[in-house]
Amino acid sequence: MKTVKHTSSLAGCALASVAALLLTVSGCKKNTPPPEVKAESDPSVISVSPDLAKQLVIGEPKMQEVAGSLQVAARIDTDASRIARIGSPVAGRIIKLLVLEGQYVHRGEALATLHSTDLSDTQFSFIKAFSQENLAEQATKRAEQLVKADVMGQAELERRRAELLQASTEAAAFRTQLSGLGMSDAAIRKLEGSRKLNADYPVLSTISGTVLERKVTIGQIVQPAEIAFMVADLSNVWVIADVPEESSGHLHKGMEVIVKVPALPDQTLHGKLSYVSPIVDPVTRTVQVRMDLPNPHGIFKPAMLAGMTFIDASERKNTVPSTAVVREENKDYVFVEIEPRKYMLREVSLGLESGDNRVLESGVSPGEKIVLDGAFHLNNQRKQNAIKGGE
Repeated sequence: MKTVKHTSSLAGCALASVAALLLTVSGCKKNTPPPEVKAESDPSVISVSPDLAKQLVIGEPKMQEVAGSLQVAARIDTDASRIARIGSPVAGRIIKLLVLEGQYVHRGEALATLHSTDLSDTQFSFIKAFSQENLAEQATKRAEQLVKADVMGQAELERRRAELLQASTEAAAFRTQLSGLGMSDAAIRKLEGSRKLNADYPVLSTISGTVLERKVTIGQIVQPAEIAFMVADLSNVWVIADVPEESSGHLHKGMEVIVKVPALPDQTLHGKLSYVSPIVDPVTRTVQVRMDLPNPHGIFKPAMLAGMTFIDASERKNTVPSTAVVREENKDYVFVEIEPRKYMLREVSLGLESGDNRVLESGVSPGEKIVLDGAFHLNNQRKQNAIKGGE
């Protein structure tokens, strides 16, 4: 009986030890804190220091009057109503050139001289017809005197009058031909008196202006259909632009435009559209417009490149300053305040420029505050934080 009691005592001690050990382990587990889980940070969110926060200007997008505008490429061109394409009305060979490209000429000034056998042939025919007219006129006067003296019959007088009418008509026809060949009335009257043929014909300028092109050389044979010179009055030029079809719906004559010429960066030209094409070019799908540009000093030269901005009626729109915009990967962003000294980079949709502002089309809700100034520095800090966090 003593042996059994001793065994039971040993078993009780063992159970007590196990229980104590379990209590100790359990107590240790309760006191050991769980491992920390590192939350992944949002790269578009940045918290700033008080010093950086002082450099930022915070506010809301501002409603203001914005003039709608459209910018397109343009060019300077000659005024088509002030261009003269000058040729020779008679076939002939150029024997003398009197002007070159870029030279200013007056109306009626000779540009070149050509030798034309056609002109001399017509002059000869005119002199012959003019002489026949004079003879017929004298014969008619004598016949009238003879009829009065009852020496000649009335029938003979009428015949001579018919011959005079025929000669006068023929002379008038050749006079018209000479005029059509470019001879002036004074030159024709001189030819009537001198009866001397002159096959040298001056090619005269029909307007005052600048010689833009010379298409003939000495010895060259020209035909009446050919252009020998192009002269333009550059005291007024055109600014021409081709506007895409989808942007042409609001264009109208009299619309205000602003023109900038890269070659003359210090000048900003203001004017109005003088012409809007009534048709769309089927090849380029554009509508041509133009503005008249006075050019008294000749500083605007044909073929100069330009830019044209169309100004439409103004309207009130939400705007943000350009200093609030961050441009990355062809997208526009602003920093929106989500907490004091905490900002989120958010993509927005922006419209046209209006001075130093951009029209805000979407991306910021009413009442939200954004970084109006200092967005560039804030974005640099955000990038630096992202690089440090990735290391």
